[in-house]
Amino acid sequence: MAFSGSKMIIQPLSHSLHATSRSDNPLLSDPFSKAAKPITTSSPFLGSTRTLRLNQSVATAQRQAASRIVAVSDVFKEKKLKSKTNLLLTKEEGLEVYEDMILGRAFEDMCAQMYYRGKMFGFVHLYNGQEAVSSGFIKLLKKEDSVVSTYRDHVHALSKGVPARAVMSELFGKKTGCCRGQGGSMHMFSAEHNVLGGFAFIGEGIPVATGAAFSSKYRREVLKEADCDHVTLAFFGDGTCNNGQFFECLNMAALWKLPIIFVVENNLWAIGMSHLRSTSDPEIWKKGPAFGMPGVHVDGMDVLKVREVAKEAIGRARRGEGPTLVECETYRFRGHSLADPDELRDPAEKAHYAARDPITGLKKYLIENKLASEADLKAIEKKIDEVVEDAVEFADESPAPSRSQLLENVFADPRGFGIGPDGSYRCEDPKFTQGTAQV
Repeated sequence: MAFSGSKMIIQPLSHSLHATSRSDNPLLSDPFSKAAKPITTSSPFLGSTRTLRLNQSVATAQRQAASRIVAVSDVFKEKKLKSKTNLLLTKEEGLEVYEDMILGRAFEDMCAQMYYRGKMFGFVHLYNGQEAVSSGFIKLLKKEDSVVSTYRDHVHALSKGVPARAVMSELFGKKTGCCRGQGGSMHMFSAEHNVLGGFAFIGEGIPVATGAAFSSKYRREVLKEADCDHVTLAFFGDGTCNNGQFFECLNMAALWKLPIIFVVENNLWAIGMSHLRSTSDPEIWKKGPAFGMPGVHVDGMDVLKVREVAKEAIGRARRGEGPTLVECETYRFRGHSLADPDELRDPAEKAHYAARDPITGLKKYLIENKLASEADLKAIEKKIDEVVEDAVEFADESPAPSRSQLLENVFADPRGFGIGPDGSYRCEDPKFTQGTAQV
């Protein structure tokens, strides 16, 4: 699969894995044919219920006649035609992805337990149901690649390799956390793993991700670091896509051909606001072509489909072909946060998406294609249960941050405020809290 040129519009088709060959469909065989008819799909996902039209000027069509317009479902047809096994991943890849998704689900379920037991404070936003997006994208990255997340960031950090102990300890506010207990649920960060942070305000992580992508391009093209082909993933939700930072960064990324993938985790709800009520055109992927980059819609409840789109988008960025906007339509199985009673969403809607659990779907695929047995998958689940239990025990037994950490990472020069002339921290002086005049 290859996404077409920057002004091509990649639109969603049916999500069936058992599609017919390209030659059976005149529109797919010749996208510029006058005889081609619009395609209407019947998928329950809102982004694929529209009529497919290939809007392309005659001049552009002639210049790019050799290029193919590729819809998401074509990924699987092309993959099957080229593959001798007709499989979308190897046994090793399948088990790795399954383990990562199980880790994300089990970790978040444990977070809910610990939150209600008073081990965590503030708002905690869980990722249950959206695991196909994190695993589908992040497990394809190299360690040097960067990830920028949102306040729903625990699983992104885990997928990128941050140890479960470090993430759980951060949630507990302990010194052994990945931010030494100073970040908490919404601010996971790891320089070692190039997790550049979770961000509590929607949209504020996108400029950071754009800057990281610019840094990669600068190092390669200006500093002549030939091996710097690093890419950046920017994760954000549907509610962010009406914010100015989103549009500004799409423009900059396309203008400078930055190695970045904008990943929209469209779970259909921005807290309690339905995406359909808040957006004039709910098909977010269309905003990509408006800025001169491919826009792709994919079923975010199917990790196999997400992986295939992610491979091409990451490959494009690594080859220097610029950014891609990918809309992953997914669904969160819990409320906006653990403080949300989740009373606004229709129970029938929740039941519909629960029946499309991405972990169940991958498990079925692995077993049916003899990539894994029930025993293999049970062993992974048991292993992850032990990892999560160990993370909780480690976090619970870890020390709380000392008061000396209070002013660290606040000032560029901590000696200008936080450290006294004798080298000790001012905040440890018993008189420190009596007022600020002396300080």
